[in-house]
This record gives sequence, C-alpha cells and structure tokens, in this order.
Amino acid sequence: MKQLILAAALIFGASMAQAADPAEGVWQTKADDNGNFGHVQIKPCGAALCGTLVKSFDNKGKAMKSENVGKQIIWDMKAKGGGAYGDGKVWSPDRNKTYNSKMKLNGNSLAIEGCVFGICRDGGVWARVK
Repeated sequence: MKQLILAAALIFGASMAQAADPAEGVWQTKADDNGNFGHVQIKPCGAALCGTLVKSFDNKGKAMKSENVGKQIIWDMKAKGGGAYGDGKVWSPDRNKTYNSKMKLNGNSLAIEGCVFGICRDGGVWARVK
C-alpha cells in the first residue's frame, strides 16, 4: 500500500512539474518596419518566461538568414493571472530598442506592448505556430 501511495505521489508531482504555462510555445511575430517577421519560442527561464527568435522570414514569407536568430527577444516576463504577463522586457531587432513590456494571452493570440522612456509601441498580436 505504501508503494502504491508513493507511486501515485510521484506521478502527480511529475505531472504538476510538467504543467506548461499557456504562453509557452512558438509564436509568429507581426511584421516589423521592414516587413520581416519571425518565430519566437517562449519557454520558462527561472520563475519567468523568455522568448528566443528561432526563425526569420522576409516580407514575402520566405525563410531567411538573420544574425538575430538565437537571440533572446523576451525576458523576465511574469504571469499576472487571467492571461496577463508583465514586468518583462522585449527587444525589437528592427529598431534595436528594448522595451519595458507586457503581454496578454487570448487563446492562440498574444498581444505585445512595450514602452521606453515614456514612448510606447504596440508590438502587435502574435499568432501561435505551435
């Protein structure tokens, strides 16, 4: 009986540890000032979420090489509840600026907003790829 309880506790604990944040996954960004867009993989980094550019596309949707692939685009993003995330940073490669940011998850859409020195930029709505 003890072994059965221990096994159940281990299975339950493992499933709780593997519970993914709903914002985890690969997201397609909106087109930047140049018409290019990318795929950003969001996953946990400590107690927050971070996102790394994993693929870049030109303004025609064709995969392209970019020096930004592999770079962190999002960091320190913390869940606030109700699909809201905040206290994070988002780096915009097209403008080479880092914004104090927040995100709002709604199903397979992720709205991104950010401000730097009181100037805010709508990062648009990103679509879930997977």
